[in-house]
Amino acid sequence: MGDMERYRIMVVDDSPIIRSGLTTVLEASNDLEIVGEAGDSRRAVDLAWQIKPDVVLSDMPMPEGDGITSVAMLSEVSRVIILTYADDPDMVLSAIRSGAIGYLVHDTFTVEELTDAIRDTVRSNAHPLSPTAAAALVTAAKAGQCPCVERNPGARREHFGLSARETDVMNLIAQGHTNSSIAAQLFLAEKSVKNYINRIYAKMEAQNRATAIVKWLGIRPDTAIEN
Repeated sequence: MGDMERYRIMVVDDSPIIRSGLTTVLEASNDLEIVGEAGDSRRAVDLAWQIKPDVVLSDMPMPEGDGITSVAMLSEVSRVIILTYADDPDMVLSAIRSGAIGYLVHDTFTVEELTDAIRDTVRSNAHPLSPTAAAALVTAAKAGQCPCVERNPGARREHFGLSARETDVMNLIAQGHTNSSIAAQLFLAEKSVKNYINRIYAKMEAQNRATAIVKWLGIRPDTAIEN
């Protein structure tokens, strides 16, 4: 096998058991390498700036510092995916506002889904979100509370190159509608809705609904970190 691209991961959690467990399962993948661990926010920020990992998997909140501030500082040097048991909507929004690129809740994903999320985050700036996290963003969008950088639908449509009908579909996706609900509202066959969604994903370079929502709402500036 030729040179394999390896992704450098830093694990941040105040539980040594969780850090050890994540290290074990992630390093079972040949292309993932744990390059650092930290048990508190202060150490995490210092270490991240030293080693500059591709991805930081961080619990939230964390001891020794303000979790929100720590996420903001970590996101300046790496892609931050929150990995936590907390699924409170306010915490989800705080994490995303502070610069986290993803938010995963323990026990809602498999090891394979976690490793895929890490790879997609590095390769294509994806935004991995657990269902509860995605739901929190949709709820906030409905209430006008999302930290969007661009609220003008016309500007979003032009930026992503969507047609008028694709824009209608994407707006409904961002409001939390299912495919069947979108079909009913737009008087389309559900198969047509799926076709529109596939084209939307391709144009937005989105791997899934959650990533499309994040990009459409402008919750995080869509700029990849250069290594």
